[in-house]
Amino acid sequence: MIDDKQYEVAQAELETIFDFVRWIVSCFNQADVYFGHGTNNAWDEAYSLVFQAIHLPFERSETLDRAKLTSAEKALIIQWVKQRIHEQKPLAYISNHALFCDLPFYVDERVLVPRSPISELIQQKFSTLLNPNSVNRVLDLCTGSGCIAIACAYAFENAEIDAADISLDALEVCEINIEQHGLWQQVIPIQSDVFSGLDNQQYDLIVSNPPYVDQEDMDDLPDEFRHEPELGLAAGFDGLDIVRTILAQASDYLTDNGILVVEVGNSQIHLEAAFPQVPFQWLEFEHGGHGVFAIDKASLIAHQAAFSA
Repeated sequence: MIDDKQYEVAQAELETIFDFVRWIVSCFNQADVYFGHGTNNAWDEAYSLVFQAIHLPFERSETLDRAKLTSAEKALIIQWVKQRIHEQKPLAYISNHALFCDLPFYVDERVLVPRSPISELIQQKFSTLLNPNSVNRVLDLCTGSGCIAIACAYAFENAEIDAADISLDALEVCEINIEQHGLWQQVIPIQSDVFSGLDNQQYDLIVSNPPYVDQEDMDDLPDEFRHEPELGLAAGFDGLDIVRTILAQASDYLTDNGILVVEVGNSQIHLEAAFPQVPFQWLEFEHGGHGVFAIDKASLIAHQAAFSA
């Protein structure tokens, strides 16, 4: 593990952005840091940490690499490196900043760090699943930070977006992000246990990144993920506790041509085993990601008895 002396030497001897990036990568490798909250390797995480600490957009260049840092900037970078290594805290919780669909979001330990492959679908306006011009109302179910709801508001500028979550803590973070993006007229936060608080509303598109981590994966989570709220991750033995409820009830909240899109991650295998007769459309992603399905209202109604069993 990195000791205090190494941090003191770094602050005294390192000068440029690249000096610190290279040193951070070495520290991350030495400490066996786990990545998975927006980056998947030490170099990208190190650059992201430094650029966020000095309030610059993440644009790597040789000119910037040679830029010298002030004493205050060095001190903050080292403070963040300590938290990242010794507390095993995700960088997004240290900086209170995450990007989703290239949009900035405030995050803290009341919500999951945004990282869903659904971002790619939003940027495409779900055009492979529906006519974007037909979308008037969208529901982001289990909204957390509100990142999906807010990104959908940018994608569907004339649509009304509801952002629902059971957690009041999460909705407080969601409200911060709605305020920062100036979207109070378009995005409405709602406390709801799945659909219970939605009063039979009808949506053209329901998008959900619900809790879906099964018990085996919960038991094996890296320490970095244990900073995230368990309420947003754990979903029973097979990871489908919430998904079953969504499938059983979603048809009541969709318009006739409405589409449901849900992320289930590694629990895809459990869902396919539980409902082999259901025509889930498993979506592919150019930039990585898996375990996201789409299903229309007619199919939900046809298999509602199985979902409710």
